[in-house]
Amino acid sequence: MLKVCSASLLLALALLLACDLGLSWSVRKQIIDDFAQVEPVPVALILGTSKYVGKRKNIYYETRLEAGAQLYLRGLVQGLIVSGDNATRYYNEPITMYNDLMSEGIPSAHITMDYAGFRTLDSIVRAQKVFGQTQFIIVSQRFHVERALFIANYYGIKAIGFAVENAPIEYHWRVRLREVLARAKAVFDLYISNEKPRFLGHPEIVGLRELFPESIVDTNMVDTSSSASSE
Repeated sequence: MLKVCSASLLLALALLLACDLGLSWSVRKQIIDDFAQVEPVPVALILGTSKYVGKRKNIYYETRLEAGAQLYLRGLVQGLIVSGDNATRYYNEPITMYNDLMSEGIPSAHITMDYAGFRTLDSIVRAQKVFGQTQFIIVSQRFHVERALFIANYYGIKAIGFAVENAPIEYHWRVRLREVLARAKAVFDLYISNEKPRFLGHPEIVGLRELFPESIVDTNMVDTSSSASSE
């Protein structure tokens, strides 16, 4: 019995490692981390996370927002989609990102909020099926971008990943360990359970410079304490 348990554990660890390394290898040529390497595309998709971890600011959030803003301000994208969780009246990732991007000088008309990005799979699939985007830049940390690109490739989306700075190692290693399990689940969701987004809904228009060229910065921030529907 001990031998069987040990063999099963080793097999499970081997499968997890294979998913983790195989996923990274499969998307390795689609990731960049330098603005000079970016070829202009219509939209950048910023994947959501919380602005704070406890009482301290979340570096994952800050670096994603900064990179997304720079992609727009440098003219490398025409608009931004901010996709995240809209769990409660007091927790709304898309509206928080929207407000912070506006404070960086991004016109409100060029920021599209996806309130139903509950998981990475939801954010990627909804960018294609709800917001009509078949080519975009995914903005997040490298480990997260790799998984997002894996999902995008499965759905035939022409995406590249812009990898931003990780948190200091004392915080990052815990997140990276969880990512190993998240990658195994992503493989299971796509190839075994055929998992779908929680919500889809009607098509929505993405605000782009070319569609709304005269837009100016809207100084009226959205109230983050207000509730927003998830469709």
